[in-house]
Amino acid sequence: MKLVAVTACPTGIAHTYMAAERLEKSGRKLGLEIKVETQGAMGIENELGDEEIRAAAAVIFAVGIPVRKRDRFAGKTIIEIGVQDAIKKPDEILAKIKADLGG
Repeated sequence: MKLVAVTACPTGIAHTYMAAERLEKSGRKLGLEIKVETQGAMGIENELGDEEIRAAAAVIFAVGIPVRKRDRFAGKTIIEIGVQDAIKKPDEILAKIKADLGG
């Protein structure tokens, strides 16, 4: 199952990248393909392409601020969680998403 995610915290520094790392690591462990875009102090990094978004079963927004360029995700299943949840319990979150989507 393919997922994409966007992480962003109000200061756009450590927690943005920690959340991305935890989601990627957890996704690999659960057998998911996941690509994470970070929206931080450096702007948008690892930007998700249209094809990646189209191919994804769902989009995870692990954010504490509004997602930039949110219109790219129109029509997709979006799961919104807090940045801290992505850092503290990524296994639980991704396992639930996988089960909910029939993966």
